[in-house]
Amino acid sequence: MNRNGKRTWGKTAIGLLLTGIMLFPVYWMLNVSFTRDQDMRKSPPDLLPLNGTLAGYRTVLDEQLPYLGTSLVIGLGTVVLTVALSAPAGYALAKLRPRGGGALGFVLLAAQMIPGIIMAMGFYAIYLQLGLLQTVPGLIVADSTLAVPFAVLIFTAFMSGIPGELLQAAKTDGAGPLRTFWSIVLPMSRNAVVTVSLFAFLWSWSDFVFASTLAGGGAHEPITLGIYHYIGNNNQEWNAIMATAVVASLPAALILVLAQRYVAAGVTAGAVKD
Repeated sequence: MNRNGKRTWGKTAIGLLLTGIMLFPVYWMLNVSFTRDQDMRKSPPDLLPLNGTLAGYRTVLDEQLPYLGTSLVIGLGTVVLTVALSAPAGYALAKLRPRGGGALGFVLLAAQMIPGIIMAMGFYAIYLQLGLLQTVPGLIVADSTLAVPFAVLIFTAFMSGIPGELLQAAKTDGAGPLRTFWSIVLPMSRNAVVTVSLFAFLWSWSDFVFASTLAGGGAHEPITLGIYHYIGNNNQEWNAIMATAVVASLPAALILVLAQRYVAAGVTAGAVKD
């Protein structure tokens, strides 16, 4: 028992050390966001902002709120569009078994391997003809293309585990495929819905390739471009830059913490079959 206990404590210590190393950049981002400009060049630098300032966060409120609002609209729009497209598709592949479903699953898997910059160039040519460049709907559609293939696979795996007896009972009661999907399958797929929504939001929130290609220079730019422009224009005001990064990270971090138990259940769904 003593040997096992020492081994456990050793593994815990190593895990804490590695976690601390990985999280140190996050801590340093927080530290610098509260550090005054005149304290930036100290050697060695302060590990704690003893003479902290909120000037960087005031700058965020003054200059970065429009970018944050645009990112929020794009993220929520991407979530709605992704779920609306992928949930029925996953239900069809899992329970209706259409002809060619296996080939479609392979195509969805291959679609995730296409580099984003290639898709961005294709969207640019299409949007140029349709007049959707530098628009929020254009970015929502583009960001959804990253999430939909993954989402369909998640929904298919999750819905495959729903007992067929429930669907047969609904059919016996006179429910058609659409009513069965809406009243039975979708409510039972809550974990998958939360998982897909979270990943779709995170992908759209952190997107830079589509944003810079399809929305750069427009009136509605997301926070990734806001940080990019701010670094280019104010490369000496690091407290404001880091404060912007902290504020931009908060929504994604908060959503991930609140939804982690649903994400764990949704990602592992279908991994083990009876």
